[in-house]
Amino acid sequence: MARFDEVKTAFWSDGDEGVQPPLTEEAVREAEHVLGVTLPAALLELLRVRNGGLVDDGLDAFPTGQATSWSEDHVPFEGLMGIGRCGRTISLLDTPYLLDEWKLPSPIVLLSGDGHCWIGLDYRRCGPTGEPAVTWFDAETGAELKLAGDFTAFIEGLTPSSAFADNEGASTPAR
Repeated sequence: MARFDEVKTAFWSDGDEGVQPPLTEEAVREAEHVLGVTLPAALLELLRVRNGGLVDDGLDAFPTGQATSWSEDHVPFEGLMGIGRCGRTISLLDTPYLLDEWKLPSPIVLLSGDGHCWIGLDYRRCGPTGEPAVTWFDAETGAELKLAGDFTAFIEGLTPSSAFADNEGASTPAR
């Protein structure tokens, strides 16, 4: 498992899809106010490097100890939402709307997803100022799976989706 500082340097993919304007302290304060939580320092550290977008192919999946609607042994993590309101780009600030739209529990801050399945910071046990777990949510089945105890452990556990047998060339979930 790679350490956070090692992953941070290789985290982002090339391109500007999903990228928000550079992160400011004012934007962080607004996000924490809108979301009603304190965001993890490691998340903000990544977003200060680049404020959202696609992640490197070597870090686009998280292994699971059980099957999900996506796969027998992993979930996708192709991008990380940033903080901002740039055009039609989805952002962490859209979380309240998305939780309502997809009937997801609260308090959660969505990090990545496609509507049917999401990865989010789960504040239900730690409270709004605690260190949230990272959880997989399947909006269609209502299934949840805790992926990591905190955001840093999640980032350090990312791996290439190409390492999984059922994901060779796959771009859609196995349902």
